[in-house]
Amino acid sequence: MDNGIINLLPHFQAFCNSASTALLLCGGYFIAKKKDKETHKKCMAGAFIASTFFLISYLTYHSVAGGLKFGGQGAVRGIYFFILGTHTILAAVALPMILVTFYRALKENFEKHKKIAPYTLGVWLYVSVTGVVIYAMLYHLYPGTR
Repeated sequence: MDNGIINLLPHFQAFCNSASTALLLCGGYFIAKKKDKETHKKCMAGAFIASTFFLISYLTYHSVAGGLKFGGQGAVRGIYFFILGTHTILAAVALPMILVTFYRALKENFEKHKKIAPYTLGVWLYVSVTGVVIYAMLYHLYPGTR
C-alpha cells in the first residue's frame, strides 16, 4: 500500500471516531427523548458502520506503519498515557458489548437490549471521544515520532 495512503489513515480514523460519536449521541437522543425507534436504529447502524471502518483502518495502519512514540513531556505525558490506557481497555470491552447489544436488537429482544444498551452507549462514547483526543494529542498537539 502507498505510504501516502497509509499516512492518511490516522486522519480517516479520527473522522470515523467523530462520526461515530455524533451518530451515537443522535441515536441516544432519538430513543431517549423522542422515542423514535426508526431514527435511533439508523443512527446506531451508522455508528456501527463508522466504527467498523475505523477498526479496519486502524488494523491496516498499525500492521503496515507500526506505532508512534508520544512526543509530549512532563505532566501531559501522564495524562496522555492515562487516556490511552483507559481507551485501550474500554475498546476491548466495547466490542463484545456492541455486538451483544446489536444482536439483541436484531433479534428484537428489546427487554434484554434495553438492559445493556445504556452501558454500551457510555463505553462506546468514551472510546470514540478518547480516540479523537488521542489522535489530536499524537498527531497535532505533541507530534509523535517513529
